Amino acid sequence: MALLDTAGKETPHIKPDGVPIAETILLPGDPLRAKFIAETYLEDAKGFNEVRNMLGFTGTHQGTPVSVMGTGMGIPSISLYTWELIHVFGVKNLIRVGSCGALQDDVELYDVVLAQGASTDSNFLHQFGLPGAFAPLSSFRLLEAAKRIADEKGQRTHVGNVLSSDVFYSAEPQSSQKWARMGILAVEMESAGLLATAAAAGVDALAIFTVSDQLVKGRHATPEERQTAFTRMIEIALGLA
Repeated sequence: MALLDTAGKETPHIKPDGVPIAETILLPGDPLRAKFIAETYLEDAKGFNEVRNMLGFTGTHQGTPVSVMGTGMGIPSISLYTWELIHVFGVKNLIRVGSCGALQDDVELYDVVLAQGASTDSNFLHQFGLPGAFAPLSSFRLLEAAKRIADEKGQRTHVGNVLSSDVFYSAEPQSSQKWARMGILAVEMESAGLLATAAAAGVDALAIFTVSDQLVKGRHATPEERQTAFTRMIEIALGLA
C-alpha cells in the first residue's frame, strides 16, 4: 500500500500540511479513538489533520502504511470526510470501525459484525438520481479478507445487512422490530453513506462493528468490556492493510 502525496492539497475540513495519507484508512467515528488507534497500533504516527478536532494520523503497521481518522456521527459527516479523502487525496481502501446495537437474538455482545450491505432510513442516496432503490454494499475483496482474518483469530462474527439510521432516539418504538424482521443484524449511523460514496467513486470500502449493545435482550457492555472487544475488531481491520 502506497503513501499519497498531500503537498499543496487541503480542503475546508482536512489540512495535512504535507503529511502523507495512506491508501488504506481506518475510520472510527470518535476522533479520540482515532488517536488511540494511532498511539497503540501504528509506528512513527504523525498527525495529518486537526481541523474541527477531527484527528487524523498516518503511520505504519508491520511495515505497511496505514492512516486513521475520525469521521464524526451520522451519514452527512462520514460522507463529507470520505468524499474528500477519496476525491482530493486519493484514498483507495476505507474501513469503518465502530460499534453497533444488535437487532437479532443470536448476535451477542462483543461479537463482530461485518456489513455485507447497509440499509438506511436516510435520504442521502436520493442525490444520485437513480431510477430505483440502491443497496450500498461493502467491497467483497475486503469483506472476504476480513472474514478470513476473523476466522483465523477465532473471533465470532456475523456477515449480513446492517441499518444505517439517521435516528438515535426514535419516536417510533416499533421501527427496530420492523427492520429486524427483514434480517437486519444490527443498527448504526454511518455505513450507508460510506459505502455509497465509495461505490460512486469506484473504490473499496468496508464496515466492521463490535456489538456494544444487545437491543433485543437489553444488554449493554461496560466501558472496559467495550475496549477489549474494540481491540479485536481493530486487529481484524489492520490485517486488511
